[in-house]
This record gives sequence, C-alpha cells and structure tokens, in this order.
Amino acid sequence: MSVLEYEVLPELLRWKCDPGTFPFETTDEIDPAHGVVGQPTAYEALKFGIQCLAHGQNVYVRGARGTGRITMVRQLLHDLQPRTETKRDFCYVHNFARPDHPRLITLSPGTANEFRREMLKVAEFLEEGLSKALESEPYLSIRHAVQDRVQEQIKQATEPLETELAANGMALVSVQQGPVSQTLIMAVVDGNPIPVEQLRSLAGKDPTKAEQLEAYETVLPKYQKKLQETGHRVNEIIRTAGREVSELHERVARQLSEDFTAPIREKFPTPEIKAFVGEVIDDVVEQYLHDSGDDKPDFKEIYGVNVVLTHDDATARPVVEENTPSLINLLGTVEPDWGPGGMAVSDYRGVRAGALLRADGGYLILDINDLLSEPGSWRALVRTLRTGRLEIVPPEFGWMRQTVVVQPEPIEIRVRVILIGDMPTYYQLDYSDPDFRELFKVLADFDSELSRDDQGIRQYASVVAGLVKAESLPPFHRSAVAALTEHGARIVARRNRLTARFGRIADIAREAAFLAESEVVRDEHVKLAIRRTRARASLPSRRFREMVENQTLMVQTAGEVVGQINGLAVMHSGPLTYGFPARITATIGPGSAGLINIEGRAQMSGSIHTKGFHILGGLLRYLLRTEHPLTFSASMAFEQSYGGIDGDSASGAEIVCLLSALTDVPIKQSMAMTGAIDQHGHLEAIGGVNEKIEGFFEACDYFGLSGEQGVVVPKSNEGDLMLNEGLVEACRAGKFHVFAVDNIYDAIELMTGHEAGRPNEKGQYPEGTLLAKAHNEVEKFWRLTLSSPLHLARIEKAGQADDEQPILPSTDDNSLSRD
Repeated sequence: MSVLEYEVLPELLRWKCDPGTFPFETTDEIDPAHGVVGQPTAYEALKFGIQCLAHGQNVYVRGARGTGRITMVRQLLHDLQPRTETKRDFCYVHNFARPDHPRLITLSPGTANEFRREMLKVAEFLEEGLSKALESEPYLSIRHAVQDRVQEQIKQATEPLETELAANGMALVSVQQGPVSQTLIMAVVDGNPIPVEQLRSLAGKDPTKAEQLEAYETVLPKYQKKLQETGHRVNEIIRTAGREVSELHERVARQLSEDFTAPIREKFPTPEIKAFVGEVIDDVVEQYLHDSGDDKPDFKEIYGVNVVLTHDDATARPVVEENTPSLINLLGTVEPDWGPGGMAVSDYRGVRAGALLRADGGYLILDINDLLSEPGSWRALVRTLRTGRLEIVPPEFGWMRQTVVVQPEPIEIRVRVILIGDMPTYYQLDYSDPDFRELFKVLADFDSELSRDDQGIRQYASVVAGLVKAESLPPFHRSAVAALTEHGARIVARRNRLTARFGRIADIAREAAFLAESEVVRDEHVKLAIRRTRARASLPSRRFREMVENQTLMVQTAGEVVGQINGLAVMHSGPLTYGFPARITATIGPGSAGLINIEGRAQMSGSIHTKGFHILGGLLRYLLRTEHPLTFSASMAFEQSYGGIDGDSASGAEIVCLLSALTDVPIKQSMAMTGAIDQHGHLEAIGGVNEKIEGFFEACDYFGLSGEQGVVVPKSNEGDLMLNEGLVEACRAGKFHVFAVDNIYDAIELMTGHEAGRPNEKGQYPEGTLLAKAHNEVEKFWRLTLSSPLHLARIEKAGQADDEQPILPSTDDNSLSRD
C-alpha cells in the first residue's frame, strides 16, 4: 500500500479566491447589493405571503441568524408598499347597559379623534349649556305659566273651606314640623289663629274662651275631614303640575340634545354611533334631569370617547415589530384608575391597544423565540388568528392582571403575522400544535449557504459594497473581498459552497475597516480581523494547550501503542469552533459482556454517540463473519473526558482502536483519525473537519513536527477542506499530512501500517492480514468462553455433521450486549 494515493494534495487543502476575478479595484467602483442576496426561494415565498390575503397564509420565516431574515422582511415590505381600502379606527365608549363591558365603535380611518372632539362638545353642552337653555325663554315662560295655573287651581280648591272656617272662627295654618310641612285647623282668637293647647289655657281663665273652645272641639272633626279631602285635591294638582313640568323638561332637553348632536349623526352615519348618541340622550333625560342632588356626574367622563387606534394614512398597511411580545404588549390592556381609599377601578377610558390591534389591516412581525418565552402569548396569538377576534382581556388570563378590570367588547381584526424563527422551533410547533400548520401555511425558508460560483462570489462583492455604503466604511480592495469570500467558504465548510450568514461576514468586515484606519481595506486587514476574532474567544483552546504543555492532559504524537488512538473532537465558543485531539483506548478479553461503552455506563454519552457505538457491533459482525457468536468482553473510553460526549465522528477511530486491542497490532500515535462509519465499513462525512485537523496539527506543532504526523478523514469531506494557511504550508513542505479514505480497510492500514486484508467470497481474509488475525482471535475467545470442554466437543461434532446448521452454545450468550 502506498500512502501517497490517499494523501490530499496541498492545493486541495484550501480553496483560494483569486482577486483577479473581480472586475474592480475597490468596492467604490461597483453597485452595492439591494436587500438580501442569494435567497430567491425565500424571497418569492415571503412576497406571496405579504400579497396574499387568504385566511391562514401567515408566514414563518425559517433560517439561521445572520442570513438576513428580518432584513428581507423589512426591505420587501418597504419595496411593495402594500395598500388597503379597509383600514379602520377603533374607539371604546361607556356601555350604559353593561358598564363592565365597554362598547366598541368602529370608524373610518383618521376620523376617531374628530368623533372624540365632537362628543367632548356634547359633554360640555350637557354640563353647562343645557341647564342655561332650560332656564331661558321660551321655556322659562312656559314653566312660569304652569306654576301660575297651579297656584290658581290650589286657591280654587282651598277657598271654600277657608271661607267656611272663617265664618266659624277658625283658619288654616301651615306649620313646619322638621322636614315636613303640615296644614292645621286653628281657632282664631282676637284675630289671630292659636294652637288648641293655648286656647285650653285661656279657657280656664275666661268663660268666653271656654265656650269658643267647646264650639271648636265640636266642629273640628267635621272640618278635619274636609281638610283631608281638600289636601288630596291639592296634592293631585301639584303632582299633575310636576309631571307636566318634568315632561316639559324632558321634551325640551331631548329636543335640545338631539338638535345639538344632529351634526354628529350626519357626519358619522353608522348604526353604532346612532345607538350610542341615542343612549347618551336617554341617559341625560333619565339620570341628569331627575337627579335633584348637588353631586352631578362628570359628563366628560361618562360620555367621552377613548380612541385606542387611529390612522393618519388611510390606505398604507401598518407594519408593527413587537420586540417584547408579552401578553399585555400583544393583546393590549385596561389600565386601572385609583379611586378613594386606594381602590383600583377601571372603565372604558383605560383600554389600551396592543401590537395585534395596531397591526390591524397590516403586518405584525414577531420573533418566535421571544413569543414562546412569554407566558400565554403563543396561545393568545393562535386563538386570535383562528377566530379573527381580538379579546383585549381574555377570560382565561384574567389572573395575570393585578387589579379587577372590565371586559372590553372583542374586535374583529385582519392581520398578517410574520414569524421569524429557526428550523428546530418550526418542527416543534408543527409537531405539537395542530393550529400552527393551519395558520402558518407560508414557509419562507432561508438557506444558510449559496453556491461558490461566479455569481456567488460577485454577490459577496456587492454585499461588501452595500455595507461600505450603508455604514460609511472605507472602500475594500478586491484582495480584501477575496479574503472575506474565503472566510465565507471556511465558515460553511462544504464543497463548492459559501455561507449566506452575511452577519458574520459583516462583523469581520467592520473590524477590518477599523484596523485599516480609514485607508483602503486590504486582505491583510481581513486576515488580522479573523485572527483577532478567534483569539478573543480562544480561552477554552488556550486552557487545553496549557494542560497539554504541563502534561495534565496526555497527548501522544509519536510512537506506537496497542489499543490507543488519537480521536478528534471539537469545542464551541459562541459561533467559533476549536478542535483538539482526544485519546481513545480499548481493552478486550474472553467473556460474554460484549462491547461496553464506558461513557454510556456513566451516562455521559449523548444519543448520537450511543448510536454510533452500537453500529460498532454491526460492523464487527460484518468484518468478522464467524460460524459462532462473537463472545468477548471489551470496553472503550475517551480518556480524561469529564463532560458529556455526543456525535458519531469518533466511531471510525473506535473500530480501529478495538481491532488493535483485539489483534495486538499497535496504532501510530503520530496519526489521528475522524469519521463516522456504517455497518458495512464505509467512512462517512462528519462536521468540523477543518477545526479537528487544525487541533491535532497544533498539538503536533507543539511537540515538534516530524514529517510522519497526519490525520485520516473521510473521502466525502475532502471537498470541505478549508485549512488555515500555516497548516497548508506545512503539508506542502511534507511536515504534516492529510489523508482521505472512504472505507475502514484503508483507514486501518494508514493508522497501523499493517495490511488490513479484503475478504474473499467466503468472508475469509488472507493470512497475515490484520483482519485475518482478528478472525482467529475472536475464535480463541469463543473457545475460552465456552462453559466446558465437553460442550466444545459436542459443538464441533455437530458442526462436522451439518455445516449448514448454525452453531450455538447452550449457555445464555449475551455477546455484544451494548449500553
């Protein structure tokens, strides 16, 4: 075997963007990008969602942060300038029938404040003008005429009795007894009426007065009866007159109020306003005119108008971005007023609009993560979209209010919601909420990558030019644009692709512009900015190198060891990724415990790592096709690993390590390996390939490059390589090597220097190969694991009698039992 056939050529280890491909010297010479580039599918979907008014066509903008999701939404809404003829103003007024349920009034756009001013005029008229009108002519003369007529009728009713009483020495006298006025019949003595007690006192002294007292007491019952009858007639006259005056007041007040409010009904000819104005007039008649107390109500409060939403532009669809979509900010609220004693009270005046109402007839933009983090907000939004009715104070969420509030009348709204989110959240909602797929039928999917072709490279140049123009940065030389494009290829780490997460590219560009100090930005500024960015987040990587240097972590980059291999892992620091070597060890011997995943037993293994470990058992059965069960006890571990482990990229290294322990063939410690495997021994692509190679290279560089060190990676990752320039130069000088293979056989040979062997039609390997030795070793383990020599003899005899029958031990075999 020649290792050269698997070595990746230095020119394939890093893609280079030739600055000469750009037809400009600096970005000042090209047109900047307009909006978001490289997302045609998402653009068309979002455009459809904005323009289509059908029910349920709300939009979920799915993509990673930095791909321009919110930028495209804003830009598209700005460019389309959607219009509508159905915008509305909304007001709340007092509900006379149910004061705790304020009444909703819907008006044409831009007219709500005018209606409020008109009703304020009505309240001022009722408060001051109405009473003055009732006290002025001609209504004052009519009331005086009624009063004069009543006095005449009372005189006619009482005059016969008064005449008869005067003829009998008596008179009618009105006496005030507390709050009550009472009419009494008294005797007249010396021309003056006196109480009966005083007459009795005089009768004891004067016989004449005694005779008068006797005559008074004799006829008094008769006249008291007549007085009672006359009183009834007088009271009826007064009541009739009172009703007449009251009816006059009501008729006049109603007529005056209707005349004053007639312009409102003409200007706002809607049934809602006609009904409300009519109820105001009825309330004035019922409450104000019949209230004789001094504590008059505040008409501006009772008959006022609370404008919760009005529009200056009658046709432009509103666009609302709610960054804090709490339940109150989303739906609105009813703010309390504090009454006497600190008691909270609320009415129609406290109703406030939320984001959903402000976006009526237009678009509401929400971040799904912010929305889901607010208690109750998601369910409230879904219910509103499903029913088309906005409840400002939903009944089930009343407990969230700190005070007792009113329940405003629900509002029929029409709003298009645009959710900004990622892929995991989309699938979570699609799975768990059946309303989601019915209400958010438009998916605007943002790709995090774009093609690494001439068009994609030109788009990078236009994006940089747009950033320069938007933020007044110094111009970028074409070498700087090429360096940014290479960095875009490094971020995505996929064959012939560039990252579409231009937010990260923009961050590097801004720092490069800062380093250029107002001069033209060149490639060296970009490269320095990249190094500075990595250095700021490199603390975990530095800590790892320090532990390697002081031998706290054992890393070996030379020599050969049985059952020990350098695997590769990554750590994350924000958006950045760092690679490092991880020692994997394996031990094996006779037994029936099978393959033991130590991380799994310690509950430190993630689900994907556990799956990859289970695949090892299937691959062993595929490689070692024996006529007996695989009976052994083996354990495998990531040494000096004290945190959780996940991912299957180490499964290729694990099978090589296990075969080394089984065959006693050592593994080169100058080599490291990464790659996932399947059950047929194919090496599969993994993530973070560049960072993993660089991590092992840094360790080798620390201990000294010998020219024998290198990394084995999957062949399918070869096109993803975008290694740093220092590593590429080391490979070009023959100090380091990168090998790409597509199967476990080649990986075994590279890692051990020993021929792996290929099976023939019967699954047998050539003598002297590593897998042939492994086949022999597992047979030895099987024999040693049997319960007794007699049982072995029976099995061998049965095998000679019928080669076609499977050979199974009589004992319970748990070979290859896994965690």
